[in-house]
Amino acid sequence: MTLRLHDTATRTVRDFQPVTPGRASVYLCGATVQGTPHLGHLRSAICFDILVRWLEASGYQVTYCRNVTDIDDKILRAAAAEDVPWWALAERNLRAFTEAYDAVGCRPPDVQPRATGHIPEMIELIGRLIEDGHAYQAGGDVYFDVRTDPAYGELSGQRLAEMRPAEETPAGETETGAALKRDPHDFVLWKGAKPGEPSWRTPWGPGRPGWHLECSAMSTHYLGSTFDIHGGGIDLIFPHHENERAQSTTAGDRFARYWVHHGLVLLSGRKVSKSEGRVLAAAEALAQVRPQELRYYLGQAHYRSPLDYSLDALEEAVAAYQRIERFVSRAQHAVSSRGGDRPHQGEALDTQGEHSAWGERSAWGERSAWGERSVWGEHGAAPAAALPISFAAAMDDDLGVPAALAAVHATVRDGNYALSTGDTESVETCLTQARAMLTVLGLDPLDPAWQTSDPGGRLHSVVDALVELVLRERETARARGDYASADSIRDTLEDTGVAVDDTTEGPRWELKR
Repeated sequence: MTLRLHDTATRTVRDFQPVTPGRASVYLCGATVQGTPHLGHLRSAICFDILVRWLEASGYQVTYCRNVTDIDDKILRAAAAEDVPWWALAERNLRAFTEAYDAVGCRPPDVQPRATGHIPEMIELIGRLIEDGHAYQAGGDVYFDVRTDPAYGELSGQRLAEMRPAEETPAGETETGAALKRDPHDFVLWKGAKPGEPSWRTPWGPGRPGWHLECSAMSTHYLGSTFDIHGGGIDLIFPHHENERAQSTTAGDRFARYWVHHGLVLLSGRKVSKSEGRVLAAAEALAQVRPQELRYYLGQAHYRSPLDYSLDALEEAVAAYQRIERFVSRAQHAVSSRGGDRPHQGEALDTQGEHSAWGERSAWGERSAWGERSVWGEHGAAPAAALPISFAAAMDDDLGVPAALAAVHATVRDGNYALSTGDTESVETCLTQARAMLTVLGLDPLDPAWQTSDPGGRLHSVVDALVELVLRERETARARGDYASADSIRDTLEDTGVAVDDTTEGPRWELKR
């Protein structure tokens, strides 16, 4: 099958045909770092992480660019409110974003440009627009003339006469040349310097870039004048992406071939937004559940659908992921217990941040920390041969993650049945398929991304030995018919967070979730 993606510009689902066969270029509008990340930021990163993983699993060599807006009106206001330098606030918040993205298992972008690092490219783009008659100076500012772009409004599906005027500044403020704009819809490319604000020298005087200009300059600098996919939230379609498209195409760039937008995270039906004071911080959510559970929750819906946050929905997602996790744990143990000369590499399942099972090694190849190659391919891409047809068809159909997860759960059910009947060969097949699918979704429980650091595994070895000792005492009590003592031992283990499962192969344990 061919990957098909919904293109906002044409309002259709189109076959993905990249600029260069075998290669895919992806640009995602990243964070404006005036504050710490919230769930909306994490959902955006996860949606595009899944897209990139699927492109790689499909055989494409991907160049993934996610920018950072580190100079902006909002950043300057937040820094002034804290009485700290603007660059210090931006750097502090960028670190918080990076930590949150890493926590939920997003592979790093291939390049993460900062706006302040690409002023020369922005100046060059403005020069092209002025030379071709698409931009003009007004006071100390430079504006884009929307009337010179016949296609202005096509991306967002609006007519110029029906659009609201461009809003570039906080309430009560004006651009230095705003009164001189030719049309109220014209948007700023370059903002003239104001007292106390950072500025850069240009042929049009000192100042700083406008938000829309930043992304056009950075995306084409790294991905070329024509690239494959430009993405972001649906709230960016207008005016941000509309203005990006206008300034880039009138400057002579073909720009993005596909515009891919994800739905928003909502709280009680309203957008999660720092500017509106409706925020659920990423750190707060990560304190409620494990990172892989939060990733499952934020990635489970179709990317174009809104996601209305609730604790009940989060708990349902946690339970669903733990069902998958339990199967992977049991299946891995069954496969590893077959013995023989099977390879034993990798790490055992980690739950609640600790090794939870039996200290056995898996047969899944090298550690695949982000950026390292493994038997699963670049960045942990899954082998296509292990992916069920239903899963691949769902992912090719505009990244149909809900149907893809249905395929995962169906495989888990088949695997659990095979476990109950002792059909180890089928267990291994289901485990292989489940892990391949989960790798694409960034949810493989055995991925080292979810492991905590314990050099040499000494802590886990000690815990394994102590629990095994207690379980042997329990088995001895059961053997002599002292079921009261056996139950007491089990209850004590439960109270300390160790869940015991009595199987036909003997007792097994894992940390309670």
